[in-house]
Amino acid sequence: MDRRLSAGAPEPRVPPTGRGHWRLRIAMVVAVIGLHLLLMREIGQGMIDFGADSAMPPRMEVTFARDMEISVPPEVAAPLAAPVVEPPPPAPLAPTPVEPAASSPKRAPKPPREAASAVAAMPEPVPAAVPEPAPPPVAAEPPAPKVLADLSPSTTPSPVAPAAAAEPFAWPASTRITYELTGNYRGEVHGDAKVEWVRQGARYQVHLDVTVGPSFAPVYSRRMSSEGQLTESGLSPERYDEDSKVAFRDRRRAHMTFEPDEVVLNNGNRVERMPGVQDTASQFVQMSYLFTRQPGLLKPGRTVEIALALPRRQSLWIYDVREVETIYTSFGELDTVRLQPRREARKGDDLTAEVWFAPSLRYLPVRIRIRQDEDTYLDLLIERKPQLAN
Repeated sequence: MDRRLSAGAPEPRVPPTGRGHWRLRIAMVVAVIGLHLLLMREIGQGMIDFGADSAMPPRMEVTFARDMEISVPPEVAAPLAAPVVEPPPPAPLAPTPVEPAASSPKRAPKPPREAASAVAAMPEPVPAAVPEPAPPPVAAEPPAPKVLADLSPSTTPSPVAPAAAAEPFAWPASTRITYELTGNYRGEVHGDAKVEWVRQGARYQVHLDVTVGPSFAPVYSRRMSSEGQLTESGLSPERYDEDSKVAFRDRRRAHMTFEPDEVVLNNGNRVERMPGVQDTASQFVQMSYLFTRQPGLLKPGRTVEIALALPRRQSLWIYDVREVETIYTSFGELDTVRLQPRREARKGDDLTAEVWFAPSLRYLPVRIRIRQDEDTYLDLLIERKPQLAN
C-alpha cells in the first residue's frame, strides 16, 4: 500500500540550474531596478512640481460660495471710447413753392394730372407771401446720435441701446466654471477642466486648468494663467504663464510678457503689440466682455476678430458666428451661439478652439472644443452652474 501511494505521488520540483536559471534571475533584477528608477523619477518630478507651482504667478485667493442663476442678459451701455457717430438721416425736402404762371418752365416741374385742377384753382400767389425755405439747421436736425464703441480690432460693432435705457457696465464677481472633459488622444480620454476668473480692484487673473485622466495620476495636465489690468476696452494682459506635463515626459514651460508697445514671446523675441491683444487664457473672458457690451456681435453670419499672442507667435484670429444651438446640461437646456475659428487645426501647429457662449449665463463659454488635428481633440462641457464669489 505504501508502495502504491508512493508511486502515485508527484515527484518534488527541482529548481532550474545552469545558464537559464541565472538569465532569468538577471532579467528579474533588471526589471525591478527599472521599475524603482521609474518610480523614483516620478516621485522626484512630483517633488519638483511643488517648486514648479512657486514659479507660476501666485493666485488671488477667493471663496466661491453661490451659484449663478440663469437669466435674461441685461442691456448694458456701450463704452464711450473711440466713438463712431451714425450718419444722420437725410433732411426732409422743403416743399417746392408754386411759381407764377409767367415763371420759367425750367423752374416749375410739370404737375401731375390729379393736382392740375387744384393748382389752376389756386389764386395767383403774391410774391411777398411765397414761403422761404426752412433754415438748414431746423430742417436737417437729426435725432441724438447713437455712440458705438470699437472694442475688437477690425470688427464693426453693432448699435446698442442708448445709454439712458441701459445699465452701466460693471465687471462681474469672481467666477468659476467647471467642465467635464471628453475627447480623443490615441483613444478615448476623460478628465476635467475649470476656468477661474478672479479680480481684485482693477487687477484680474484668469486660470484655465485641464486634466486628462484621474486627478491623482493624470496622463496629461496643463495650467494656463493670465494676469493684468481691467480697462475700458476690456482685459489688458501683462503676463502669461503655461505649465504642461505628459506622463513619463519632462515638464514644459512657456512664459510671455506684455509691455506697453511690445510682446516678449516665450523664445525672447519681441513683436509689436497688436491693439487689444489677448492670450490663451484671457481670450474667453474678453469675448464675454465684448458680447455683454455689444450683443449684436453674436448675430449669425457675422465675424469676430481678436488679436491673440501665443508662446510662439502673435496673429489675428477670425471667428465666424454660427446659428443658435441648444446644449443639454445637467442643470437644463441652454441656448448658445457658436464661434468657429477659420483657421484649421493641423498637427504640429497651434491649437484651435471652437466656443459656445450662453447669453443666459452672462455670455460665459459653456462649451469649448480644443483641436490639435482632425483626430486629436478635447471637448469641455459645463458640468454645473457657474460659481460666484461673495
